[in-house]
Amino acid sequence: MAGAVDFRTNADQACRAAEEFASIYYETMDKRRRVLTRLYLDKATLIWNGNAISGQEALADFFEMLPSSEFQVTLFDCQPVHEQATLNQATVLVVTCGIVKFDGSNKRYFNQNFLLTAQTTNNNTVWKIMSDCFRFQDWQS
Repeated sequence: MAGAVDFRTNADQACRAAEEFASIYYETMDKRRRVLTRLYLDKATLIWNGNAISGQEALADFFEMLPSSEFQVTLFDCQPVHEQATLNQATVLVVTCGIVKFDGSNKRYFNQNFLLTAQTTNNNTVWKIMSDCFRFQDWQS
């Protein structure tokens, strides 16, 4: 039964982290984009509609060129990633979807998947983005 308790604890921790993360991420994207790269690990990769961007400098350049945005997350889900898959590194998969309006464009549906990893320094745990995959979801009506 210990395994079930550990998983429940991990799942609860993952959900709290994911909810807090999603709130911080999209508020930062919309209002303080110049500091958005602080949420990413140094060697993190973003796949934006099939285009890969890696590393802090490339991410900063990419975010700077995007028009201003208004994100509305309509739902999110999360789950802890099994430690055997991540070399005992606490990792959470966060999936979000919603509507985004970039300046000069129409509203578009999007979904985004994040792999977050716990970084602990001085007994303080911060969740950082290892991998980020963003895609517009444009369905034909």
